Amino acid sequence: MFSLSNGLSLLRAPLALFFLSHSMFFRLAAILLAMFTDALDGYLARRRRSTTQLGAILDPAMDKFFVFIALSVLLYEHQFEPWQAMAMVTRDGFLCIFGIYLKLSGKWTAYQFRSIRWGKATTALQFIFLIGLTMKLAIPPFAYGIFIIFGLLAFVELFQLVKKQTSNKTS
Repeated sequence: MFSLSNGLSLLRAPLALFFLSHSMFFRLAAILLAMFTDALDGYLARRRRSTTQLGAILDPAMDKFFVFIALSVLLYEHQFEPWQAMAMVTRDGFLCIFGIYLKLSGKWTAYQFRSIRWGKATTALQFIFLIGLTMKLAIPPFAYGIFIIFGLLAFVELFQLVKKQTSNKTS
């Protein structure tokens, strides 16, 4: 179902293409607009009571698309090291493992996809780091460890959510 919230989520895909420009202004504007649309789409969906399964999947997918394109361009330009990019997407690796678990355990179809606290925190931190990298600010190497910690916390939160959803269905 199309809604304004889902349209705002989809807007992040073309915003990512601004990273193909070498203009710091365009890149920063794209990041700030992506952050704004990320906050606004969820707010509108909840406020208008128009949350959908599509939106629950589309919103984080567009965040990941934006971050992946931005990181790919910055890596290509040698703005930071590959290990730092890998650290920034640690949560996404854990999400893939979680998805495999859901499929193999037969829980994929019953699972209610929704945003999680540590997923939101990771995305916000990714946007902040993208601003710093775009501005060519020195980010201390140890700071990338936060992404690994957030990834692990997201992984734990996902399993807690499965346990909660499973216990709610048996009650």
